[in-house]
Amino acid sequence: MAQLETAVRNEVSNQNAGNEVGSEQLYQKCMALAQNLWWCWHPEVANIFRDIDPIRWRQLDHNPIALLREFTPERLAIRASEMVLHSRVNYAYRRLQEYLDGQNTWASTQAGVLGAKPVAYFSAEFGMHESIPIYSGGLGVLSGDHIKSASGLGVPLIGIGLYYTQGYFKQHLDEDGYQREEYIETKVENLPIVPALGSDGLPITVTIDTRNGRLMAKVWLMNVGRIKLYLLDCNVEGNKPEDRELTSRLYGGDERTRIRQELVLGVGGVKALRALGIYPGVYHLNEGHSAFAALEVMRERMHDDGQTFDNALREVARSTVFTTHTPVPAGHDRFDALMIEEHLGPLRDQLGISAEHLMSLGRVHPDDHSETFCMTVLALKLSRRANAVSQLHGHISRRMWQPLWPDRTEEEIPIGHITNGVHIQSWLAWQMQQLYDRHFPAGWQSRMGEPEVWQYIHRVDPGELWETHNALKNLLISFVRRRVSRQSRRRGEADDIIEAARNLLDPNVLTIGFGRRFATYKRANLLVSQVDRIAELLSSSSRPIQIVYAGKAHPKDEPGKRFIQEIANLRHDSTFKGKIAFIEDYDINVCRHLIQGVDVWLNNPRRPLEASGTSGQKVVLNGGLNCSILDGWWAEAYDGRNGFAIGKGYSHSNDAITDKRDAEYLFQVIEQEVIPTFYDRDRDGLPRKWIKMMMNSISTLAWRFSAHRMVMDYTRHAYVPAAGGLSCDMPFHG
Repeated sequence: MAQLETAVRNEVSNQNAGNEVGSEQLYQKCMALAQNLWWCWHPEVANIFRDIDPIRWRQLDHNPIALLREFTPERLAIRASEMVLHSRVNYAYRRLQEYLDGQNTWASTQAGVLGAKPVAYFSAEFGMHESIPIYSGGLGVLSGDHIKSASGLGVPLIGIGLYYTQGYFKQHLDEDGYQREEYIETKVENLPIVPALGSDGLPITVTIDTRNGRLMAKVWLMNVGRIKLYLLDCNVEGNKPEDRELTSRLYGGDERTRIRQELVLGVGGVKALRALGIYPGVYHLNEGHSAFAALEVMRERMHDDGQTFDNALREVARSTVFTTHTPVPAGHDRFDALMIEEHLGPLRDQLGISAEHLMSLGRVHPDDHSETFCMTVLALKLSRRANAVSQLHGHISRRMWQPLWPDRTEEEIPIGHITNGVHIQSWLAWQMQQLYDRHFPAGWQSRMGEPEVWQYIHRVDPGELWETHNALKNLLISFVRRRVSRQSRRRGEADDIIEAARNLLDPNVLTIGFGRRFATYKRANLLVSQVDRIAELLSSSSRPIQIVYAGKAHPKDEPGKRFIQEIANLRHDSTFKGKIAFIEDYDINVCRHLIQGVDVWLNNPRRPLEASGTSGQKVVLNGGLNCSILDGWWAEAYDGRNGFAIGKGYSHSNDAITDKRDAEYLFQVIEQEVIPTFYDRDRDGLPRKWIKMMMNSISTLAWRFSAHRMVMDYTRHAYVPAAGGLSCDMPFHG
């Protein structure tokens, strides 16, 4: 072994002499790649890290910095020589530099005004990759996809969020199938973040005054391609012990914790921008959590420019964009008057308004003293461009918030819609990308928002598409077997149960996937609500189905936890054993495996409570088909040839009747459409009608529901007009 290392070191030394990278240079280039999240949507770069040590790569949740920290430059150079990585590292590093230096972007011609007046994008969570646990689910992943696409399009945008030292919880199911939560401290040295520095070269700390003391937060910087994401962290000396824990957990704690987190995000976020010398032309509030930001910007205008309160409100509202994601009144943050005064009192003093005036800004009915302060109402009143996240959600939002504009009809309410989309490169399987590279026009990845590009899927040989899909399905099944056997070992289950887990699922069987938050309105148990009927489908000798579930319930959502328990414990029933699997700890990695490998993606929320939903959009990219209630994005996507619809798009006024009726619709579509289409094979064993539906899904939906299209819509309809100071109080539509 010593001789081998000596030989390799000599080879590396010779490479240095020949103008190749030395060990230190190689290490620094690898670390530079790891420090910018650009790598996580370029699989060829991620594969470099995987090839350094495949086992540790998986064990470390695909964290390249944690992986590199286990190597010295010399050891890394040895491994790089063994795996012939030098040229791949050099090529990836050059591509990153070219990307960062690139000036010829979509935004350079379409959004020039933002160059001098960038967008400040506020969100309570950002989901970029599983190794950075500062997200919980859909809202965070949407935010991550938004800034990734802004990077790709060259849109001048700065992200503002919170750094959660423990993130969201890790999920484990106990012997009874009940969800248990575990919070793990993230090692900051293993993350691609560095302290944000001010003009004086010193780390930035911002302060926020409240009635009972001062809150402080340090600021971290994370690079996401061309986008800078700044994260505020309250774990600093000078804060009270309880305040140092303020940003430790995402969506943890009580109402007081929530309002203090939102104060740090909104007010602290604006102060961080000023400390960085950044003066945005647009403030985009992604959900109501960050609405306090607009009040802080108003305070600045009054202090710096001598504006009156009313003038400052009008001016700030013209440059503020607000996106609402929640279609039910109960889902919006509300605080009582005492809590608002405790935390906003000093800011209110500087705004020169009374406590009652401040409360009125957060009320639908300003003079109703019994009404609490709603963050969404504040955001709507302090913005001139507000949007929902799907066409149907736009209708629901206009109806919900019509009382804010009592003199207008529902159609005139100034809330439009821009339907959510997904960052294609983050969710597209490597195998599917290679297929597209072979058949789509050269440079197709720079034209992902053009419908013409995706029509080339119809030129792909059906057998080649089906073979690629089956390869991904086999990868999913291997993943499920590995995870379920590990879950069984952790619970101390018998050897025969662990062994059975290693043979779970059949790659030839129709595989249905369900992965999302286990909120009760998403009705995760709808498919198993008729036990005899689902048992018959699972046990069919000729045309069986199998189901993979994953998802977390909020720690305080007891009904959601019971849904998980109900599904997880089906594994004890001989009828379901080996045919239903529940994967613990749903995260971006689990989601990636599911959406890339399932035949059918199931989504059956209680309509119209799914504002948009993006998981099914990810499935489209990889050839899976959606089977969904006509809610959220699917209500505007389904055309009868690109997937399956559950029901007719109507809901009963009685939820129990709706649930019973939708369960019947669900079984009908699976029994009469999904199963027959999947198992109808030609003489070559190909399900021709199914494959045609896959092609229709890709060609009609991939471009429409991409984050690139979404960000372009925001730029054209919201960012550029807002930065130009153009007033708009009518709906805009994407």
